[in-house]
This record gives sequence, C-alpha cells and structure tokens, in this order.
Amino acid sequence: MTSQTEKAKTFQALHESGCFIIPNPWDMGSARVLEGMGFAALATTSAGFANSMGADDYEVTRSMVMNHSRALCEATSIPISADLENGFGDSPEDCAETIRQAAASGLVGGSIEDFAGRGKGQYSISAAKDRVAAAVEAANALPFPFMLTARAENFFSGTPDLADTIKRLQAYQDAGAHVLYAPALRTLADIHSVLASIDRPLNVLMGPFDGFGPVEAMAEIGVRRVSLGSALANAANGGLIRAAEELQSTGTFNFLKDAVGGKRLMAIMNGRNAASD
Repeated sequence: MTSQTEKAKTFQALHESGCFIIPNPWDMGSARVLEGMGFAALATTSAGFANSMGADDYEVTRSMVMNHSRALCEATSIPISADLENGFGDSPEDCAETIRQAAASGLVGGSIEDFAGRGKGQYSISAAKDRVAAAVEAANALPFPFMLTARAENFFSGTPDLADTIKRLQAYQDAGAHVLYAPALRTLADIHSVLASIDRPLNVLMGPFDGFGPVEAMAEIGVRRVSLGSALANAANGGLIRAAEELQSTGTFNFLKDAVGGKRLMAIMNGRNAASD
C-alpha cells in the first residue's frame, strides 16, 4: 500500500518534471478507471461530484467533500488533489482548517479559489492573499509536501480581466502558493502572458478556451499541469442522456456500440487495460 507521504512526494515530483495531465474523476469507479488507464495523479471535480449527488456545483458541504475525497484516496494508490472551492468559508482560518481536513482525508494537494460564491463575486486581492497565506501555512505545517494550488477565478466569475488575473496570481505566489491556476483563460497568448508573469507551476483547464489544443502544445510553452474539471463527468452524463433520448424517441439500442462491457471495465480498474470485452 502506497503511503500518503509517498504519494505526496510523487505528486510534488510530477510538478518538477514537465507537463502532465491530471484528469478529474467524480466517483470511486471513475477514479479506479483513470488509475487503471495509467494516469499518474488525479484531481476531484466539485461540479462532477455535486452532479453525481443530484446537486449543483457549490451546493455540497465541506464534510461531503472530505468524505468523497477519503473514498477516492482509499480506492486508489496514486496521488489525489481536490477542488476545495473557496475553502468552505470566508475567513483565512476557514481555508486553513479545510487544508488540515483535506490532509486528514488522504489528499496530497488541493486548490483554494478567490470566488466567494454565486452572486458574491471575487474576494479583494488583499483578502484573497490572506486566505491563500493561511492555507499555505497549514499545508507547510504538515509532515509531507501538500501542494497548495491558488486559483484566480476571473474568467469564471464574469470579470475576464487578464491584468487583474495576473495581479492576483502574483499575490498568491507571494503568499507562498505552490501551484497557480486561472481556469478558462481564453487564448494561447493569455496563457503565455500568465507564464511570463509567474515563477510557479501553472495549471490550465484543457488549454485556451477559444480553441482547445493538444496537451503537447501546452507542454511546449511551459504549462506544468493540465486538468479537465467536470469535462469527463459531463461526457459520461452526455452518453447517458443520449442513450435515454434514443430509447424514448426510437426504442432502439444503437448507443450500445459505445458501451464498455463489465469484463473490460473490471480489467481496467484492476490495472489490466484489456483491449476488448
């Protein structure tokens, strides 16, 4: 069994050795599939998990997220980082406590965002920096290297101001964040600008939103980590909805051509990526 310290050191090393994909499972089964497919690390998705519980993003509680994270960590043997939303509270101490609970759940990384919640916008740069600093202090006090990611949510919060995004990321860098992340940057030029302004590993969400490119293109310009957010969960739910629509409209079963049989699924989950059912 891989210890949490071993997972943490592996995760830290991934950020030092080039660009890697960190896909986002939404339950234990999808986590085991992604591990079985050979990915080196995973990250939770707040939206994907919430949807799997029949809820919308930002409707789950900290305890729900910690129980979910613990289940994923226990189901796999590779490093897992978590989407910890805004730290589940406005104060710096809320963020610090969330990191301590994240570590206790088995996680070796987690992100704190500067979005205060729907209808509330972003925290001021000063307040957001204090929150990141508290999270970093809690992370650095752990007996293993917990990778704290600080997120600038401008392009998700309705204020797509690149200059402000960069100021925020620089502030979070000054606060000690180990990884920086500004989801939904629009263009490759935006990503270039961010990379030129920071000296920490940068996570991007599937590349520039105005035209997703291959991960190789992200690696070439210096991106260290590429995550998928809720994309895999959305794709799985899309397959379910299309199958249901076909059943309702034509009563046919053409959707089965894209199905995966139980034999192959279990082979993948057990680390044997069988080519057929």
